[in-house]
Order: sequence, then C-alpha cells, then structure tokens
Amino acid sequence: MILVTGAGGFAGSHLLDALAGDDATEPIAAWERPGSARARAGGQTKTPARVRWEAVDMLDRDAVAAAIARTRPSVVFHCAGAAHVGRAWDGGESTFAINVRGTQFLLDALHQDGGATRVLVPSSAMIYRPSPEPLREDHALVPPNPYGLSKLAQEMLAMRANGRGVRACVARAFNHVGPRQDPSFVVSDFARQIARIETGLAEAEIVVGNLKARRELTDVRDTVRAYRAVVERGRPGRPYNVSSGVALPIGELLERLQSRARVAVRVRTDPARLRPNDVPVLVGDSTRIRDEIGWEPVIPLDRTLDDVLEYWRSELKV
Repeated sequence: MILVTGAGGFAGSHLLDALAGDDATEPIAAWERPGSARARAGGQTKTPARVRWEAVDMLDRDAVAAAIARTRPSVVFHCAGAAHVGRAWDGGESTFAINVRGTQFLLDALHQDGGATRVLVPSSAMIYRPSPEPLREDHALVPPNPYGLSKLAQEMLAMRANGRGVRACVARAFNHVGPRQDPSFVVSDFARQIARIETGLAEAEIVVGNLKARRELTDVRDTVRAYRAVVERGRPGRPYNVSSGVALPIGELLERLQSRARVAVRVRTDPARLRPNDVPVLVGDSTRIRDEIGWEPVIPLDRTLDDVLEYWRSELKV
C-alpha cells in the first residue's frame, strides 16, 4: 500500500495523479483534511479504483495511529503541511502544529506499526541561511523565517525516525509551480489576475509586489517525479535538493505571462505586497540529486506558464 498524506493539496494532488497514472496495481491511500471539499462530498473522486480516499486529522495522534494500523503502508509520501512562507509570520502556531506535530504523529504511528516503511519527507529550501550563491545540501541551516524553522524541525524528526522501523528520505524542494497552485503564490497569482482581466472580472491592471527577487521555478510535475526518485533510489537520512539551479527575476516571469495575455494589461506595485524579510535570491545546487539519483527537471518553464494560465482560464471559464 502506498500512502499520500495531503493528497488533496497542490503537490500531493499532482503526486497522486502520477502514481494513479502508472500501470501498477498497488493500492493507494489518499489522506485529506477532514472538512475539505472532497470529504464533505463523501470522498467521491474521479481517480482510479485503486485510490482510496480517507479524511484523517494529522493533529489527532489517535486518529493517525488508527489510520496507519488500518493502512499498513510500505511507502509514505508525507505531503500534508502548511506551505506558505508569508502566512507563517502571522500564523506560526498553525504552521508549526501541522508541519512538526503532524509529522511526529505520523512517524510515531509508523514506528508503532512495526513495518520497514519508506517515507518521503518534503523539506524546503527555506531551511538554508540565505545566500546569493547556489545552495548545496551542506550549506548552513539557518532558516530566515518561521516556515523554514518548521521545516527544519520536520527534517530533524525524520532523521531521528531512521532506524526505528522507518527509512526516512528527505527532499529539499525549491520553488515549484503549476496548475492548481493557490493564488497566494506568485505565478498562480499573476496568472489568475490575467484570467480575471480577460473575462472582465477585473480592471486591466496586475497588482504586484517585489519584482526584483530572483527565484528558480520547477514545474510541480517534475518536483513530484523527484519525490518518487528520492524515495526509490535515495539514501535514507541523506537530503537532496530538488532544484533546477536557474533563478529568474520575478519581473521576467511577469513579462512572460503578460505576453500571453489576450488583452493589454498594465502593472501597479502595491507597497502592501512588499515583504521586508523577502529573500533576494533563492537558487539551489542540484548536483547531488542529478549525480546520485539521475533526476533533473524536464518540463520547460514556458510550458508551465502556459499550463498555469490555461488552468485559471478554465477555472474562470474565459
């Protein structure tokens, strides 16, 4: 049995798509948060019959233990968690609860179950001390924000779990984007604004924040492919950067999306969107994952931008 926690979320849903699209017949348990749209609909899904949805509260230790005892997974992709850096400044308590306590409950339950389970823990580039240079896995771990601190604590729990009936692998994901991403993230935000303008729901003006920050952006479908490669071929306890090694200014991403708009749009900077603690550059060194596991991103950024914009046009029926 394969288990995907946070299967209704951004990365989790794309991972589930990839797993369910395989020719394999191994059943898949897909956990989602109780009260989610799918849970309210009784767990109905268009995914294949081998996928079984279950609403599990990751902050309920007993519920997690009971669900693990029922499922007895051989592989776990732990995608459940808070993923927004900005929101963690104001919502630090909830970020630490799901990212740290939820992970602890999962790992404890797997240990109690007694199986030799492989677990993929998706960490984050935000655990590193900021640097303008490409970040290697041995770079200093000094998180610049509460979100990064929660992900570092999550990593430490994963390392501690190794040797206790769990083989935990860590993938340190850098920025990844794609269809279905929440519009609080920059590419999805810009694309949604353009789609709203095209359909007449908004004035022909894109509101932006800091356009000078440089970020690398990997397609989420490449990212979840890396998660699978790390859990299959990675060394437990050894972290791997999931990165492209190429960073672009946010302003260039905006220009590429503007060029795809069906109407002319202007740009306005909103001071309220400028973060005083924004990391100027975030780019990773992907040597380890490329050399040891054989993974590298293959989806061009232009295709990703096309797909994100078409997703929002579809959502808004443009």
